[in-house]
Amino acid sequence: MNIKPTAVVIDDFKDNKIDATGFITALVAFAERWVISMKKGQVYEGTVTKVMYPNKGMVQVEGEDCPVWVKNVIEGQKVSVRIQKKRKGKAEGCLMEVLEKAENEIESPCPHFADCGGCTYQHLSYGDQLAMKERQVKELLDQVYANRGEIPDYSYEGIKRSPKQFGYRNKMEFSFGDEYKDGPLSLGMHKRGSFYDVVPVINCQIVDEDFRMILQTVLDFCRESGLPFYHRMKQEGYVRHLLVRKAEYTGEILIAIVTTSQMQCDFGVLVNRLCKLDKREDNNCESEHLSGRIAGILHTYNDSVADVVKNDHTAILYGRPYFTEKLLGLSFRISEFSFFQTNSLGAEVLYETVREYVGSLCNDGTPDKVVFDLYSGTGTIAQMLAPVSKKVIGVEIVEEAVEAAKENAKLNGLENCEFIAGDVLKVIDEIQEKPDFIVLDPPRDGIHPKALPKIIEFGVDRIVYISCKATSLARDLEVFFENGYRMEKAVTVDMFPGTVHVETVALLSKLSEAKHHIEVKVDMDELDLTSAEAKATYKEIQDWVQEKYGFHVTNLNIAQVKQKHGIIERENYNRPKSENSNQPGCPEEKVKAIEDAMQHFQMI
Repeated sequence: MNIKPTAVVIDDFKDNKIDATGFITALVAFAERWVISMKKGQVYEGTVTKVMYPNKGMVQVEGEDCPVWVKNVIEGQKVSVRIQKKRKGKAEGCLMEVLEKAENEIESPCPHFADCGGCTYQHLSYGDQLAMKERQVKELLDQVYANRGEIPDYSYEGIKRSPKQFGYRNKMEFSFGDEYKDGPLSLGMHKRGSFYDVVPVINCQIVDEDFRMILQTVLDFCRESGLPFYHRMKQEGYVRHLLVRKAEYTGEILIAIVTTSQMQCDFGVLVNRLCKLDKREDNNCESEHLSGRIAGILHTYNDSVADVVKNDHTAILYGRPYFTEKLLGLSFRISEFSFFQTNSLGAEVLYETVREYVGSLCNDGTPDKVVFDLYSGTGTIAQMLAPVSKKVIGVEIVEEAVEAAKENAKLNGLENCEFIAGDVLKVIDEIQEKPDFIVLDPPRDGIHPKALPKIIEFGVDRIVYISCKATSLARDLEVFFENGYRMEKAVTVDMFPGTVHVETVALLSKLSEAKHHIEVKVDMDELDLTSAEAKATYKEIQDWVQEKYGFHVTNLNIAQVKQKHGIIERENYNRPKSENSNQPGCPEEKVKAIEDAMQHFQMI
């Protein structure tokens, strides 16, 4: 077998000589063919030739055919990497040093970028960040089709930018720790690649000045008071996290100090200091004040071993336990642990896109559709769709978020929203109503594999899937495609500038409803078809071939053989998107197997 060198394959891909399918196929060939001579623990130099989602850089080491996969790099950099793993033709390493910058690399505007693990791409212009994310997601989506031997037939609408590149976050969870072992108390973000060291990000650029002022005030108080941070390994200590949330439109701020219950502290002095930052509470015109206003200060107890912000008990030190925000004309009360998109202005772009993808839910101007909003959080999407729906039912596993959603619906005068607390996997079995439309906005890991078939069983014509992790979306699309759905269109929305993350919105339609498909009614007698022929589905043919011949045939393979025998097929299966498209032919052994199956089902 003639295998091109890796660099040649990459150049072919960049020059559009091969598509994403050919690129992946070439990588598989390398994995199967070449023995990795690089040794674990050794340091090698190479060039970053490509970065794939999420944050997976391909480093080509001179003299090696197998690339090394490394995080936190950008295309074009020359780097040194240490090999950490090598197995089955695959090598993984960690970045040691950037030896030469990429041509399009810029200086990060954040002084903490080199050490902080919060951001990854602040040394790229925003335009380059968008272009990279747009390409990465499209490659993932296209690969779903390639895996099935199909040509992508959906409309990819590119990427929508965040209205703000800096100062866009409305929520931050800062960690207490030490900047280095046995160093002074620190409050900020975990150091890149470290579970323990904490970088004091007093000049963080993805939040506004209010966050930075609150961070510094809390850190100063804790240092002066000699409060020890909670040590995860020793499972002892006191201060754990500082949670700050701020509304973009109302300016309201919610602050929570998270500690263990291993000691007690009077936070009265800290509350007074924080309140003096609020110009409503301080008459000193020369003092530095927050641009927003403090709605509440909370003390949350968390004795969990895990390094997460969790609530065992919360005491209100000042104000109220929630803040309010406005979004697309609706008002929302958001509590300490309620899910709410962390970029308010970006959320408006995202939800406007969702509303566009949902389309009309009315019949002759009358709302007559029941909508399921699964993984509904504080009910933002549900309430956005409620005015144009007969009823919206939201399901969310976080009880606090469900209670907030109910309050928000009342706040907005919406009486056709119902919110249920529980796991989607279990709750959808108990709902009496049947949906006409489904919106999915699952957590980062996607939909539970046991919940997915239940969602598909509803058989709705259209589904809007909102994903914060494109690899999870791609995995779930495989299941949707196997069960008669197709993706009509998709778009990415950048909610997280400077980071590896991006949202993706996809519109799925049942095959008979997809705009690329035409239902043609044909008299059975005209084609001399039997009922057995009509019932021989692609899945049945695939299963029959798998059982008898021991290999898999794709939908495209079957469509090509059907076309060979004059059986009409929907054109998206067998017609290239352009005259110059290279469409793989069906191997002869698969042609014979499919023909055998078609004879079995009396189709030919």
